[in-house]
Amino acid sequence: MRASLLFLTSSPSLLSSPISFSPTPSTPKTLNPKPHHPLLLLLYPPPLPAALPPPTPPRPWLRRLRRRRRDFAAGADDDDAEAGAGDDYDVGDEDEVEELDNKKDYDVEYDRLLGPPISAAAADAEASPDDIEMVPSESFVSTQGWDSETVVDYRINEEEFHKISLLHCDFFIRKPPDPDDNVYDFREMYVTPPDTDVYSIPRVLAPMPQKYIRCSKSNFGCYNVTEPPIDAPRDPLYKTDREILKVFLTKHYRNRRISDGEFVLDFEEIYVIDSKTKSITRAKVLVTVPGGRNRDRRNDLLIIRDGGTSFKIIDKSQRDDPTTVIEREEWVKTRQEMENHLRKLRDFSVSNWF
Repeated sequence: MRASLLFLTSSPSLLSSPISFSPTPSTPKTLNPKPHHPLLLLLYPPPLPAALPPPTPPRPWLRRLRRRRRDFAAGADDDDAEAGAGDDYDVGDEDEVEELDNKKDYDVEYDRLLGPPISAAAADAEASPDDIEMVPSESFVSTQGWDSETVVDYRINEEEFHKISLLHCDFFIRKPPDPDDNVYDFREMYVTPPDTDVYSIPRVLAPMPQKYIRCSKSNFGCYNVTEPPIDAPRDPLYKTDREILKVFLTKHYRNRRISDGEFVLDFEEIYVIDSKTKSITRAKVLVTVPGGRNRDRRNDLLIIRDGGTSFKIIDKSQRDDPTTVIEREEWVKTRQEMENHLRKLRDFSVSNWF
């Protein structure tokens, strides 16, 4: 554009310059200037290219191919796009189905030999008259739906919470006002390192109740016995520490108080707080007692095995004495140790000596 502009504005002055050419009209001549001369480039610009031919229209089969590719990328036909239903997706139903599936995963499992269990809707209808009246609180903050391990930017009043001290953390659950001091509101929970005020959201691995429930707390842990160092001979010979690894919150049947004459624990609804993972979940309980949800729960016996991960309800009449349980466990352990020893002396893996 700059060369063309200079040519248009400088042509009158250049034509009146001493440089002239005298070609005859009958025999026109064409001057072939050298391309490196700037003045001749201005006088005789390079010829413009010929007009481009009109673009060839796309072939019908190519047009159909392009349309198919475009429709494939969109993931909808022309009719769907015109109807406006290509981008309208209702994800609310999927969320509801997923939530129901999660609730079913933590429902109480009854032994199949006991017959069909009672539906959960009927159980909720039976328990509704005994629900605890919910009291609004100005300091209440619902933490449901928050991402786990999210540190909050405020401090809580620990007197309004149940403080559960474990080995690796302190757990806080909202405490509604009650004389018995055993009502829990699982809609607001926090976790902190031991004896600190850095509050974060715990990991919630199961659906939590949306109303007040009355629970009894029981600790699951071990005793750590250590010997004193040699440089401190005046210390006690042994130091015993209680290490709480898990806490079980067992719901009161029909939310009855401990002073009630018909008080009994509902072993079907147990909430487990884990110290190591800083999480809370609902225990999966296997019920082997006949009668369903309306049975006499005063004869229920809860067995916890496998480090607080296996829960089973049996009848009190099937209870074994501690000596029998220890002998059974020791027999399994001794057999395994003997099997490991004999495996070194033979050329096959499993023996039939038992």
